[in-house]
Amino acid sequence: MPASSTVATAETSLTILGGGLVGSLLALYMARRGFPVQVLERRPDPRLAGPIEGRSINLALSDRGWRALEGVGIAEEIRQVGIPMYGRVMHDQQGRLTSQPYGAKDQAIYSVSRAGLNRTLLDLVEQQPGVAVRFEQQCLNVDVRNRRLELRDVPTDTVYEQQYSRLFGADGAYSAVRGALQKTDRFDYSQSYLEYGYKELNIAAGPAGSWQLEKHALHIWPRGQYMMIALPNLDGTFTCTLFFPYEGPHSFAALQTPAQVEFFFQEVFPDAAPLMPELTEDFFQNPTGSLVTVRCFPWSYQDSVLLLGDAAHAIVPFYGQGMNAGFEDCTILHQLLGEQDHDWQAVFDTFERQRKPNTDAMAEMAVYNFEEMRDRVADPRFLLQKKIESKISAQYPDQWVPLYPQVTFSHTPYAEAWADGQRQDQIMARLMPHIHSEADYDQPEVQALVAREMAAL
Repeated sequence: MPASSTVATAETSLTILGGGLVGSLLALYMARRGFPVQVLERRPDPRLAGPIEGRSINLALSDRGWRALEGVGIAEEIRQVGIPMYGRVMHDQQGRLTSQPYGAKDQAIYSVSRAGLNRTLLDLVEQQPGVAVRFEQQCLNVDVRNRRLELRDVPTDTVYEQQYSRLFGADGAYSAVRGALQKTDRFDYSQSYLEYGYKELNIAAGPAGSWQLEKHALHIWPRGQYMMIALPNLDGTFTCTLFFPYEGPHSFAALQTPAQVEFFFQEVFPDAAPLMPELTEDFFQNPTGSLVTVRCFPWSYQDSVLLLGDAAHAIVPFYGQGMNAGFEDCTILHQLLGEQDHDWQAVFDTFERQRKPNTDAMAEMAVYNFEEMRDRVADPRFLLQKKIESKISAQYPDQWVPLYPQVTFSHTPYAEAWADGQRQDQIMARLMPHIHSEADYDQPEVQALVAREMAAL
């Protein structure tokens, strides 16, 4: 039971619930606009605590995220501690490798440490005048009508109330702020889980901290109904994530002993297993995370509450856009505040109506990319199609930008990119029956088909 209960008056104009990546970046943007900001975070200070249980160690930072970091002047600092990944390397069950570039030459996504990025953002937040960060503050209730928070200070087990002027919910997929909005009239909400969980594993560094796989690539072991991926770390290790069904013949439920885990990995991931000396310890000690998509609307309540990041639009991680989309929320909110002269009601209305269709599209693309990564990247016909798409893009650069570069290396709204990608899929379905090798692309009849398709765009 709580030790005691007190009432406190909010000392800041803006309150951000959640001091993770999106909450910290939002605090930087708001502080640089001159607002006093208070950040309330449920967990301990990650600069003092160990790794956050159940959270991916690595993230894929791409152009939308870089633009957001550039907006607060820290992009180059983060780039120095990231590893560029220029494409995918696929590992088949015999250990053979194929590769696929992500975009044009020198285009890369960056493997960055979640904890390292969060620590850097928090350091910058605490350097801002007028910003206060309080850790281990658990939100028990949000009274949106009276603009009041009920909080528990975890170290002292003290429950207290605090008024807020404006509240930003950046508190993740299981948001307490969104939970309060769900009790308001005409609030739509849905969540859907994949029948898959994920588990973090590790590939060890080689001699003298060397990388035992290609350093500048995201590695994928596609196996049809499941897969493993690996992202590089600065110390020579790779963080692996196994995406695996909960139930079934090949599933978490089927692997109950160290011997079963070792046999399975040696059989299914034969080139990775020898590089994973702590496999069984990691498998049984690390938690199994769930994969959820959250959709809701509206994201705001009057001019006093706004949801951002996973609190508004949690997605599965297969496009590497969860953090990037949350960071883009901050960029766009910042822009709207300038355009609409801090009219909070107008800003909130414009923000949610602009972002909602785009984040819904991103949610669809994330599931689509899961199917591509676990299955289609192992198909030679799929890889041939991607090469043909690159040829079309090179020949018609103003008319054809493939879906992945639109999402990852541009600021094209997600909904527009997804619509373009679906049109491109339809065109490729008509072209590929006429193409059996890269050389076929240059055949006159194929060139004529491509020209007709381009003319119709």
